[in-house]
Amino acid sequence: MPDFDRDAACPLDGLRVLDLSRVVAGNALTALLADFGAEVVKVETPGRGDDLRNWRVNGISTYWKVYGRNKKSLTLNLREEAGRALLLRLVGTADALVENFRPGRLEAMGLGPDRLLEANPKLIVVRVTGWGQDGPFRHKPGFGSLVEAMSGFAAMNGFEDRPPVLPPLAMADMIAGLHGASAVLVALRHVEVKGGRGQVIDLPLFDPIFSILGPMAANHKLTGVVNPRVGSRSNTTAPRNVYATSDGGWAALSASTQGMFERLLRAIGRPDVIDDPRFRTNADRVRNVEALDEIVGGWIGARTLDENLAFFEDAGVTVGPVCDIADLVDHPYLSERGILVELPDDEMGSVPMHAVVPRLSDTPGAIRRPAPTLGQHTTEILAELDIGADEVTRLTDEGVI
Repeated sequence: MPDFDRDAACPLDGLRVLDLSRVVAGNALTALLADFGAEVVKVETPGRGDDLRNWRVNGISTYWKVYGRNKKSLTLNLREEAGRALLLRLVGTADALVENFRPGRLEAMGLGPDRLLEANPKLIVVRVTGWGQDGPFRHKPGFGSLVEAMSGFAAMNGFEDRPPVLPPLAMADMIAGLHGASAVLVALRHVEVKGGRGQVIDLPLFDPIFSILGPMAANHKLTGVVNPRVGSRSNTTAPRNVYATSDGGWAALSASTQGMFERLLRAIGRPDVIDDPRFRTNADRVRNVEALDEIVGGWIGARTLDENLAFFEDAGVTVGPVCDIADLVDHPYLSERGILVELPDDEMGSVPMHAVVPRLSDTPGAIRRPAPTLGQHTTEILAELDIGADEVTRLTDEGVI
């Protein structure tokens, strides 16, 4: 079991990010920056902390352990004038600030972007919301589930004869977090390389997940058609599906090029299908996917998962297993590449979590410290502002920290 690489040098060393966000999107954004060396200071409400700490499994905050890693925790009550004054002093030491209050809330506290940029003209301010800082939905609740429903994603997900399916994880939040981290680095390059000013990044959950729909709007303009839900099939290529195996497993297959389609049919002893008018072109195959799936699925269904995987690997056909988390935690692919790491943990003995993503050959990131306890670094961070022990005690007693 590896320990934390506490002394690792990382490419974002020296970058300070104040994280005022809660739950997933902001935490995902700052976790990525922290993995590559940024000093992320979680600014949390005294006595309560980030709501992610309360997402517990068997009484343990596994979500916080994963998304809080590499961060520091400072408790600060922004409802108090003294708390807001301390935050503005910290802004002067930071490169970026991430928040996910409803639009207008930060301004109501006297901490709007104008005030923040006055305190630090080079600050990057990331504003995470559901629907953006302007527009008719700006004041609506911004939970990811609502965004995933309205974005077009849920309408595409699932089967035609069943309800639309929301993703079983915080997809909109995670996609926004990835976009947000890259936006911070783009904005910082403008500051550091081009001598530019700080700026505000308007990061709604909606825009990034809508962007992954790709050409759907263009396709609709051309056809006027809303494609039906097709389960694990594709509206653009065939065959592409998950197929049941004889031992209760599932094999995923994608033969999305003409060459791969022909190789598949020759491998299963059905070269006659290649010239069948129903399947000659990709467009033909999409139109006649039910008949094609009967052929492919019938062959796969007569064999076990392992038999299918071995056969198609030898044949050079793109087939793989459908794995659940129980399959993955001991999977040789993950273990040999170090994709899943086990790190020391006081509550669990060790906690498994994903390694730093992506891998950089010369300037990799590292997991340098575990997720902090609430307020763990408050005294340390305030000491940088020349706030001594007596004042820390007073601020604690007054409910400011």
